[in-house]
Amino acid sequence: MDVNDIAAVRQVAAESWHDTYEGIIPREIRERFLEAAYSPTSLKMRLEQSILYVAEQNGSVVGFANFFRLPEPGDAELSAIYLLPACQGQKLGTALLESGISGLTDTERLYITVERDNGNARRFYEARGFSTIAEFEEDFDGHNLNSVRMMRLLG
Repeated sequence: MDVNDIAAVRQVAAESWHDTYEGIIPREIRERFLEAAYSPTSLKMRLEQSILYVAEQNGSVVGFANFFRLPEPGDAELSAIYLLPACQGQKLGTALLESGISGLTDTERLYITVERDNGNARRFYEARGFSTIAEFEEDFDGHNLNSVRMMRLLG
């Protein structure tokens, strides 16, 4: 990803978040989160501090993934992987995941946290070698989320 992809990544985030979390997270909370986490300033900071990949079809960004290294040596986090709803099921998510893993040299463990009721994401990660290591509740802008922490051993 580069700075020229920011508008497209914001659009992918908005469409995929609303599609994924409808009925799980109230719309007004989704809107506030998207505005904060995917503002141009926020995305520029992510570009400087983490690893971002985009998936393209016909020259247009249709998905993205965000990875960063954790303080513990050998650990990394996949903080986001989203595709436009119309582009899901085409192996683009797998390509983004594998691109990120290949760029995480000296990484032994990759973590992700997903919402428990996001069955599509849980099945996606389980099919790609992730396993559940913890379940917990967390406050998400005043809304209770049931989260699942997953991990995949690399190498």
